[in-house]
Amino acid sequence: MNPRSLLPSRTDYAAVSRTWRGDLLAGVTVGIVALPLALAFGVSSGAGAESGLVTAIIAGVVAAVFGGSNVQVSGPTGAMVVVLAPIMASQGTTALALICLLAGALVLLAGVLRLGRTISYIPWPVIEGFTLGIAVIIFLQQVPTATGTKPGESTNAAISAVQSLMTASWPKLGWSLLLVAVVVAIMLVSLTLAPKFPGSLLAIVVAGLLAALLGLPVDVIGELPTGLPAPTLPLVEPRAALGLLGPALAVAALAAIESLLAARVAASISDTGPYDADRELVGQGLASIAAGLFGGMPATGAIARTAVSIRAGARTRLAAVVHGLLLLAVVLVGASVVSRIPLAALAGVLMVTSCRMIAPSTVRAVMGSTRADAVVFVITAAVTVSVDLIYAVLIGLLAAGFFALRQLAKTSGVHREELPGAARSGDERIALFRLDGALFFGAAERMMERVITLREVEVVIIRMSQLQILDATGAQVITDMIVSLERRGITVLVKGIQPRHLKLAEHVGVLRSLRHQNHLFDDLGEAAAHARSHIIRAAA
Repeated sequence: MNPRSLLPSRTDYAAVSRTWRGDLLAGVTVGIVALPLALAFGVSSGAGAESGLVTAIIAGVVAAVFGGSNVQVSGPTGAMVVVLAPIMASQGTTALALICLLAGALVLLAGVLRLGRTISYIPWPVIEGFTLGIAVIIFLQQVPTATGTKPGESTNAAISAVQSLMTASWPKLGWSLLLVAVVVAIMLVSLTLAPKFPGSLLAIVVAGLLAALLGLPVDVIGELPTGLPAPTLPLVEPRAALGLLGPALAVAALAAIESLLAARVAASISDTGPYDADRELVGQGLASIAAGLFGGMPATGAIARTAVSIRAGARTRLAAVVHGLLLLAVVLVGASVVSRIPLAALAGVLMVTSCRMIAPSTVRAVMGSTRADAVVFVITAAVTVSVDLIYAVLIGLLAAGFFALRQLAKTSGVHREELPGAARSGDERIALFRLDGALFFGAAERMMERVITLREVEVVIIRMSQLQILDATGAQVITDMIVSLERRGITVLVKGIQPRHLKLAEHVGVLRSLRHQNHLFDDLGEAAAHARSHIIRAAA
């Protein structure tokens, strides 16, 4: 493929002359929605509100320009917070920039190596289970902030939430919960009465006014800079970089998966053209690198903000660029106001956001599809909450693969058939078996058991023309079966090896195991006639 396809081009903005009004409106709308989320995700990750804002600005613009989607909006996300929070707790904020650079470089490399299409191999139940698990973790992570307490010592979100509740004290607990309740109520009413209205921003404003006017003893964001920090390269020590390679790999894997999923969903709900998966990885990798240089956190595509942008009229990358510029204006003009926002209000926003990440109808659809899909969904969600996001995807894929192979194995079959033509004396000593479906490592042994137990048979015809899938294990089982039957004095004839299976059959030894090269046939009638001739010669 042409390397230039991974770079921006003038065609990215060919439609701007027709769509700029809608793109500007969409950019402003999604910028308003993104402001409280950027602050909340920054705080929740442990990197700080400033880091969340910087990420939304820098990564949002870089990913829009270099990414492979026309409408994707990028920035800090809940899934990234789930991965990043324990890393920040154990490594400290000093490691943040290096993790951004390492993870961004890995995602960029994946795009250059054209690995973008691998996302299509992740089954739907795994994706939904992963999303449900993330939603639960995000909710649990907000418990300390919502109750005005410090996070517990455990890296598990559920245990940490319980530990934090043990340290709650009045009246701070009561006032914090009041602000959470106000935010939740406003957002729910807004979603019911005016779904397109940025209810989260109104909720933040109301909660902030209540805290300021009543002088409530609750934690606030604190001082923010009045501009973007200068870009700086982190001090890289080889030993430190090696120690962070594992966390960076986890961050990179999540960034790639979430960004490609978001881009795929965006392409399916809009008529703005397809997305380039490889270029999207390049853009997201560059976005995380750029965010790290400015003190931000790793970024991914954000499906919720992307959906808001599309519904508001976004048709080109201009909308995502405007979203980043609007947030920059907030930093330059309104930093002092933003600094007084109560943290409990941000926790309320994320609690509502987490509850909206997966719809009950989706859960019902997955659970009601097949038993295998339901099991994969539950396993992925449970591992996500209890262990780790990356392990959850891997275990979910393994479970889905197991059930898929088991289902595929059920399509395979070994059927004994009557010989073609009129019945003749001696036909009872000839066995004709038809192999159907898939003969691979999951089904080969069943076929072996069926054929190898034959008694009072002198010739076996193995009909392979209906066999759709054959792997090395299946070919080896056929070879072992032929050798075993021939050792017992039973002549084996093979009919109808498909051309695409012939090379494998030659390499593994199916053809060499036959008593004579003439025992390979393309026509069933000829194979039956040859088998009958063996019976006649044996009786003579």
